[in-house]
Amino acid sequence: MNSQTPTQSYNQAVLELAVAGLAALETSGHNRAQRTPAQESHFLCSWMADSLKEKRFSKLVAEDLATWIRQGRSLGAGANLPSLLGRIAGQYRQVLGKETGLGAGLKAMLTELQALGWLIFTDAEVDTKLKLDSEGQSSLIISAGEFERHIQDGELIKPITLYVRADEKLLAETALANGLLLSQGNKKSSLVKHHKAYRLRPANRLDALCLLV
Repeated sequence: MNSQTPTQSYNQAVLELAVAGLAALETSGHNRAQRTPAQESHFLCSWMADSLKEKRFSKLVAEDLATWIRQGRSLGAGANLPSLLGRIAGQYRQVLGKETGLGAGLKAMLTELQALGWLIFTDAEVDTKLKLDSEGQSSLIISAGEFERHIQDGELIKPITLYVRADEKLLAETALANGLLLSQGNKKSSLVKHHKAYRLRPANRLDALCLLV
């Protein structure tokens, strides 16, 4: 699917970009095993810059490309661009075609996290600034109205916001294991103190890069 396809989703666009970048890196020379991480990141940074200039990919990922180019130029090997593209490709491939049953997936995720000792709250409205005294315990809060009305017969029919204070890697891994993509966490927009706000959307159709494992 190319950048001219009007129905291309962000998920499709970023997966296409990641797969193309990894393929370009793989075929960029016969001595890849001898290259340093800095050289590989430099190659991908240049490849991304050319891709952005030539508009090879959808406008949906133009901002991502610009961000990664800046990181590659300023951090060098520290940008770890090969690993970034690998994580994106792996995660988005895993949820490819998994656009149904997300409500059931969310409930399964909450059950798993509760079994791990997380505090899970879905029975109170979150419509103003709140504070949860969890004494450092991992916690996840969903407004009761959203939890009750945005899930029907196991399907997610409207977006849901999750307010989370916990290890992001574990959150992302558990979500992915249940077929879910969460948005990046946003502390500024959160209504619960010391918690980040994450969004889950119907059919996993986020409009920006998901929280990566």
